[in-house]
Amino acid sequence: MHAQENSIGQPKAESQPKSKALSGLNSKQKEAVLTLNGPLLILAGAGAGKTKTVTHRILNLIENGVAPESILAITFTNKAAKEMRERVEHLLKDSREMNLPIHNFSKPFLSTFHSLCVNILKESGLAIGIPRHFTIYDKSDSKQAIKEAINSLGYDIKLVEPNKIMSIISREKSNFSSLGEYEAVNGEDHFGAIVVAVWRKYAEALFNEKALDFDDLLYKTAVLLKSKPEIRAQYQNRFKYIHIDEYQDTNGIQYELARLLVGPEHNIAVVGDIDQAIYSWRGANIKNIMKFEEDYPEAKVILLEENYRSTKTILSAANEIIKKNIFRKEKNLFTNNEDGELITLYNAYDENDEANHVANTARDLIKEGNGKGDTDIKPESIAVLYRTNSQSRALEEAFLRKGIQYQLLGTRFFERREVKDVISYARAALNPESLADIKRIINTPVRGIGKVTLLKIMARQTGDLPSGTKIKVDAFYKLLADIKNQIETQRPSTAIKYIIEKTGIESALKAENDKEEDRVGNVRELVTLATRFDDLPGQEGIEKLIEDAVLASDQDSLNEKTAKNNGEGVKLMTVHASKGLEFDYVFITGLEQDLFPSGRSNESKSGEDSEEERRLFYVAITRARKKLYLSYANMRTIFGSKQINLPSEFIADISDELIDRDEEEVVSGIKSIFIDF
Repeated sequence: MHAQENSIGQPKAESQPKSKALSGLNSKQKEAVLTLNGPLLILAGAGAGKTKTVTHRILNLIENGVAPESILAITFTNKAAKEMRERVEHLLKDSREMNLPIHNFSKPFLSTFHSLCVNILKESGLAIGIPRHFTIYDKSDSKQAIKEAINSLGYDIKLVEPNKIMSIISREKSNFSSLGEYEAVNGEDHFGAIVVAVWRKYAEALFNEKALDFDDLLYKTAVLLKSKPEIRAQYQNRFKYIHIDEYQDTNGIQYELARLLVGPEHNIAVVGDIDQAIYSWRGANIKNIMKFEEDYPEAKVILLEENYRSTKTILSAANEIIKKNIFRKEKNLFTNNEDGELITLYNAYDENDEANHVANTARDLIKEGNGKGDTDIKPESIAVLYRTNSQSRALEEAFLRKGIQYQLLGTRFFERREVKDVISYARAALNPESLADIKRIINTPVRGIGKVTLLKIMARQTGDLPSGTKIKVDAFYKLLADIKNQIETQRPSTAIKYIIEKTGIESALKAENDKEEDRVGNVRELVTLATRFDDLPGQEGIEKLIEDAVLASDQDSLNEKTAKNNGEGVKLMTVHASKGLEFDYVFITGLEQDLFPSGRSNESKSGEDSEEERRLFYVAITRARKKLYLSYANMRTIFGSKQINLPSEFIADISDELIDRDEEEVVSGIKSIFIDF
C-alpha cells in the first residue's frame, strides 16, 4: 500500500469516495480507481472497460483533494481524447450537482501526445529557440521541403526517393535520435551521407520558416524537457498525476516524454494491453510496457480481465489464440455474458466464392435476422475484416453486385494512388493525347522531367526541348508504345504485369517500404482482376478493365457518400483499422498461411513478427460482440496466378467444440497439418 497523503493538493486517503466514483465497477476496476499514489500498471484486456476505469480514477483523485489542473491524461487519437474528456466532464458535472467539494472551474488536461507537446512548446519553447507562433508542417509540406532539399543538393531525384528519406528521418526522431547521432553511425555510408545532407537542408528550411514537422513536436519537447531542468521541474510540478492510455503503442520518443514528465513521486498510471500491440511498423515498442515494473520497481500491477463486450465462445477462442505467445503478461479474459453462438468456419473455393459467401450471409442477417431471435440487425453492426487492402476488391464487388450498402474504411481500391497510376499508363498507351494521364505518369516513377518540360509537352512544343531532356521524353513515349504493343498482342493480365514491371512502379513501391499500405499487393491485385478479361480479343480486354475501373470508382463514391450521410452500411476494413472498434457480427476473411499470418512473419528470425500476427488475429476476434465468422480460400489469385493455399495455423488453434463447420474432414485435415505448431 502506498503512503497516504493529507496535505493540500494530495489525496486524503485511499478510501470509499462519497460520490459514484466506484459505481458500476468490478473489484479490479475499483482497486485501480482507489490506488491513487505511486506508479500503477493497468493491464486491461479487450472490452474490459479501461476508459471507464481511467475516468473514474480521475474523478476519485479530484474528489480526494487533487486539483483538476494537476491531472494529465494522454491518449493516441483525437477521437479517444474527446471521448475521455466528455466522460470526465459528465462525471464532474454529476459530482458538482451533489455539492461535493471539488474545483468548479479548472479541468484535467486530457489530450494526445502531439497536442500536449504543442502546448508545452508554445509556453516554453523559446528556451530552445522555438517561437510561440511556430508553423506546423503536415506530411505534404514535409515532402515538398525534402524534394527541394534533394534538388538543391544536386542529387538525382530518381535515385534519392523523398518518401524513403522522410521515413528515415521520422524513424530516427521517433527513436529520439538526432541528426548528429544518425551521422555518427551512418555518415560513412554512401546513402547515409546523402540522408545526412538532405536532413541538414530540411532542418535549415524548417528553422528558416519557424516551422516544426509532426515528429518535431514530440522530439523538440523531449529536448526541451531534458536540456532544461528548471522547465522540466515546472511541468512535473504542474502535472502531479499522469495517465497514459494505450501504453503498449508508445514509441521511443513517447516513452522518453513520459519519463521526463513524471515527478519524483512517480504518480504515473499507464493503461494498456500487451496482447493488442500491433503497431510495430509505426515504431511502437512493446518493450516499453513490458519493462514498466523495471522502470518503477514499486509499481502496482492490476489486471482487468472481465470482458463486457463478447460472448463466452468468442472469448474462449481469443484466449486460445493468444496463449501461444511468449512475449506477454499472463492474462485470461472472462465474461458473465451468455455462451453465444458457435464460430462459423467457411472453406471457400477461391476469393470470389469467399466474397460471395460473406455478402450473402451479411444480406441474410440484415433481411432475416440471425435465426436466434435477433431480427433487427443494422448493416452498420456488421464488419468484414481482412489482413491487406488488396483483399477488399473482391469483397467490394460482391457487395455491389448484391446491392448491399457498405462503407469501405480507407481508400477505395480503384482510387488508390498506385492502382490509378497503372490504369493511367494503360490509358495513355491507348491514347497518347490524354494529357491528364500523361501529366499523372510522366514522373511516376520519377524520371527527372520537370514542370517546364511538361508544359511544353502539353503545349505540343517538344521540338524546343534540350537534347538531354528530349532523350528522356522520347524514352517515355517509347515506353508507352511498348505498352500499347503489349496491350494489342498479349492478354490483359500480362500487359498489366508488363506495365508494373517495365515502368518501374513495382520497384519504386518496394523502395517506399510503407508497411501500413501494401501498395505492391494492390497493383498485383490489379493483375488478378485483369485475368477475368483474358479471353476477350485484342485490346478489348484492357478497354473493359479501364471501363470497369471508372464505373466502379463512381459507384464507390456514391456508396460512400450515402453511407456517410446516413451513418449506415456494412463496414469493410483492415484488421489494423478495426482496433478500438466493436461490432455485433464480425467476418474475418483470408485466413490462409502467408496471408494471415503474413508471409513476412515467417522471415523474422526473432519471432517477434510472428507474435504480432497472432496479436493481430486476437484483436480481430475481440472486435465481435455476438457472432464471429471465419473464412479461408483453397485457391487465391495472386499476381494473376492461381495459388493453392494452406489454411491459417490460427484456425487449428481454436478448439473444435467452439467451431460450427459443415465439413468435419476439412478441419481434421487442418488439425493434422498444424499438429506440430
